[in-house]
Amino acid sequence: MPLLWVAPATLAVVTFGIYPFINTIILSFTNAKPMGGSVAFVGFDNYINLFSDPAFWQSTGNSLLYLVCVVPLMMILPLLLAVLVSKPLRGIGFFRSAYYLPAVCSTVVVGMAWQMLLASDGQVNTLLTKLHVVQEALPFLSDRWLILFSAMVLTLWKGLGYYMVLYMAALANVEPALHEAAQTDGAGAIRRFWHITIPGVRVMMYLVGVLAAIGSLRVFTEIFILGGAKGGPGGLSATLPFYIRSVGLDPLAGSLGLGGAASVALFLLTFGFILLSQKLSSKSEES
Repeated sequence: MPLLWVAPATLAVVTFGIYPFINTIILSFTNAKPMGGSVAFVGFDNYINLFSDPAFWQSTGNSLLYLVCVVPLMMILPLLLAVLVSKPLRGIGFFRSAYYLPAVCSTVVVGMAWQMLLASDGQVNTLLTKLHVVQEALPFLSDRWLILFSAMVLTLWKGLGYYMVLYMAALANVEPALHEAAQTDGAGAIRRFWHITIPGVRVMMYLVGVLAAIGSLRVFTEIFILGGAKGGPGGLSATLPFYIRSVGLDPLAGSLGLGGAASVALFLLTFGFILLSQKLSSKSEES
């Protein structure tokens, strides 16, 4: 009877998780095409072509830059926000809901709203021009680096509320008596935050860091909406998922084998970061 209860979930995991993963690895050693046709085993040719492709390394660099910029901020900013909204103030429920609202909105809808805000004649450039911060409109949607950093800000804005809720759950387990005792001893808010709050939510910070890193390495929609179908001018803002889409799913020139190899590389990169962060977390707990 227990096996019958878990059978549907197991079948779903195998069908939509394990089988596609194994099939992608197999495809990475073939010359399969998106439109079908004969399939032959080509060994490590796809991986050799992948590592010799400058576009792959450029996309990998963009993804790593995205991770380095977004993950630390995503670990700290939601925690600060959670500390603020955890205070028992009148009407605080409204602000909790307002901060969480972007997390439940569609990424496509949010991206289109930001596209209008960041356009040359959008509200952001209009405000900056009127305040004489800039002399002319900034190319948020046409410059390689501005597209990337605008997408990072969009990712942060959309994810703040979600990770704030996770931190609020962790903060509920921090003993208030510790803050009261530290405050009695003369410790200020910053000192209490550093020596009581952060150690109390350390496990959650690790979880948030891993989730944010996985999301950063998989980012696609934000770049697609802000930078266009090519991922910015000449594809210079493209991330690894963009590269996988362009080389693997093009109906005419695409190669499922090369796309599969790039997908395996993305998996190894993500898995390697998770192992590294786990090792660093274990060392910090031992110290």
